[in-house]
Amino acid sequence: MSNAAEPNSGVQSVERAVTILDILARAGEAGVTEIAGELGVHKSTAFRLVSTLEQGGLVEQAEERGKYRLGMGILRLAGATTARLDLVQEARPICRKLASDTGETVNVAVLSGHSALYLDQVAGASSLQPHNWVGQHIPLHATSNGKILLSEMSADELASTVPVMAAYTDFTITTKKQLRRELEEVRSRGYAVAVDELEVGLAAIAAPIRNAHGDVIASLSISGPTFRLDEERIDGALPRLVESATEVSHRLGWGVR
Repeated sequence: MSNAAEPNSGVQSVERAVTILDILARAGEAGVTEIAGELGVHKSTAFRLVSTLEQGGLVEQAEERGKYRLGMGILRLAGATTARLDLVQEARPICRKLASDTGETVNVAVLSGHSALYLDQVAGASSLQPHNWVGQHIPLHATSNGKILLSEMSADELASTVPVMAAYTDFTITTKKQLRRELEEVRSRGYAVAVDELEVGLAAIAAPIRNAHGDVIASLSISGPTFRLDEERIDGALPRLVESATEVSHRLGWGVR
């Protein structure tokens, strides 16, 4: 009985916290009494929720004691979203051309915790009913996108980002030593390759997208079935891929003077 109640209580708290943010966005400032009234809860409950949001930087106390307003943490979250939207917007026309030139599926991915998150996808003419990867998370060690996102991490960053390496096929990299050696090659070549590592019959190549400071912030990839995206076609597509990723990077300010 208690186990069933706990998740419901947690969801209710999240819903109330979101409502508080909506109240402050609408009103500009509000006190605990006002917030409690709109939520229909006791003042102590409203205060606890507001305090939690304050600790996270999402709300802050206004100059007038007892009043709260949205905090700077909201700007940080909004900034991250804006940056991703800018990335997708700048990359989209280049992805379309790359997909048209190669006939394969083109994806843009970013680091998200311990995995890679697909932000955008454009299917080429050869990709009949492609799987929609947008919004999905994929393992870092078993994909070309993941290898790009890991390629310039320090040893400590790599260890914390990839604590375990599951084997998806017989070709998946499963040891830290193998991964470090692979990432050295990725840095040296300027691109990553993954064939049969996540799924037998799937091939992918990826290149880095950099921000104005030269940091790897995303990965641009071409993927397709191995019977079509074989070694010869991979070699032919790599220059276009690297050139396209570089063009997106320039659009984001990298190398622009």
